[in-house]
Amino acid sequence: MDSYIFYGLAIFLLIFSFVKDKKKTKMALMKAWKAFENILPEFLVVILLVGFLLAILNPETISKIIGAESGWFGIILAGIIGSITLIPGFVAFPTAAILLENGAGYMQIAAFLSTLMMVGIVTLPVEIKYFGKKISIIRNILAFFFSFIVAIIIGMVVA
Repeated sequence: MDSYIFYGLAIFLLIFSFVKDKKKTKMALMKAWKAFENILPEFLVVILLVGFLLAILNPETISKIIGAESGWFGIILAGIIGSITLIPGFVAFPTAAILLENGAGYMQIAAFLSTLMMVGIVTLPVEIKYFGKKISIIRNILAFFFSFIVAIIIGMVVA
């Protein structure tokens, strides 16, 4: 029901904006379309990969690997995968929802998402270039461990 309310509100505000200033609204829609075109390839690749994995791995397998029953092994594995993966947030959150629907655990997904957003193994060379080796490594290590605190809190809230 919330989705319908938000879609309705967005349509209403778009119409209001169009009535108020057609030129600015058209320019905003063109910018939004360009942003969508830039995002679409990344989004499609990740969704295809997740779809492929879901076709290969049944919900029971996902549950064994990163489900609630996987315990700390699944949380650490999800944290490591999140640390080395470079996926934008707008792709990561729908992916996490799909994984949850297919048997992943909340703590495991929390570890995955928080490391994905806060730890950057792939981007570490760039970070070292701008912030220095010591600060970059310390920040990434602290973020990695903080992600497990986030996972524990999510586990306490959801359980």
